[in-house]
Amino acid sequence: MSEQEGRAGDELTRHLLELGVLTPEWAKVFRAVPRSLFLPDLFWAYDTSTGRSEPVARDDDPAGWARAAYENIPLITQWDDGQHAGTQPGDKPTSSASMPSVVASMLCDLDVSDGMRVLEVGTGTGWNAGLLAHRLGGADVVSVEIDPAVAARASGALARAGVAPLVVEGDGRDGWAPGAPYDRLIVTAGVRVIPPRWLEQTRPGGLILAPWGTHYTHQDGLVRLTVGEDGRAAGPFLRMVEFMKLRDQRLDWNQFVGHVKEFPGDADVSSTALTAADVGGRYDTADFVAGLCVPDCAHVVNQGDSDEPGDAKAWFLDIRSRSWAAVVFTPGAADATVHQSGTRRLWDEVEHALTWWIDRGRPEYDRFGLTVARDGGTTPWLDDPSNILPFAGA
Repeated sequence: MSEQEGRAGDELTRHLLELGVLTPEWAKVFRAVPRSLFLPDLFWAYDTSTGRSEPVARDDDPAGWARAAYENIPLITQWDDGQHAGTQPGDKPTSSASMPSVVASMLCDLDVSDGMRVLEVGTGTGWNAGLLAHRLGGADVVSVEIDPAVAARASGALARAGVAPLVVEGDGRDGWAPGAPYDRLIVTAGVRVIPPRWLEQTRPGGLILAPWGTHYTHQDGLVRLTVGEDGRAAGPFLRMVEFMKLRDQRLDWNQFVGHVKEFPGDADVSSTALTAADVGGRYDTADFVAGLCVPDCAHVVNQGDSDEPGDAKAWFLDIRSRSWAAVVFTPGAADATVHQSGTRRLWDEVEHALTWWIDRGRPEYDRFGLTVARDGGTTPWLDDPSNILPFAGA
């Protein structure tokens, strides 16, 4: 590591301490296991405000590479499950180095102590596993990665960093039974289902920390689950995050091709007093809550032309059937026009959920939580596990 990288690493650590997402104990670990050791010579710096990714090559711009390596931004390290070549961005980012502030805060949330065993699902660059291994010792950290090339690069980086967790090439859904039981399980990918094996491999009283969400939105709620003696787990959502999804839990948008043969066609027409703001945007609590209450529904909003603002159209697509709904929000109109087709009244369900949320004062995401059954079934709740959310489709 160069002197410039060392200074940049120290600056990043100070910044994370000032943000309050890093404890002094973890700061020592961050200084000992620098992020740059785990990054490839070519990565793509992701701008969260614009959604654009710019290539940064170490050979072409070593100073720029070192600077980006220690910025508090996510860095994409793989496109299209490794099928991408060249310096321009690919179609879908499939592996990355998370924002250092996210890494730091999740490690603090994990609440580890000496002697604990940890399972990580999603090795990625290996930096998170390296931090855990330095803190707890490599013998007590197992990290599972489904992509052979990603796992191999992470193993090489960990060796160069002088830390030695066990890196297993395999499907994270299965956990790693030979190392169980674990005191902590941390997931570094977005999930839509909590696999039963994660519960089975976490000891009673242990924690599972995972970015969990629904197909209604791409965002995830970071949930901290405590596993009970009965094999179930429950806990609160801590904050909103957004991770690349586990490979087998990605939403395939191609399944909706032909879902709407023509618009509006013979869809039923009605109206709603709810506004586009009530429906919410990508990072709004409204979006997250609607997803909790309306299962098996995908949702996307098409905005009007940016130069000449026009109608915004919110689409709701049933994952299990051909039912769909679309709500057209026209600027200046008192009500929005609703179109619904199929046996499932998707907009009625969403409207029910949003009205329920609004009537309760629009509670924020951190008042919600999740209970996970032994078979992986999930039940969301507000404030207390006994206060189960209404499922609008029930």
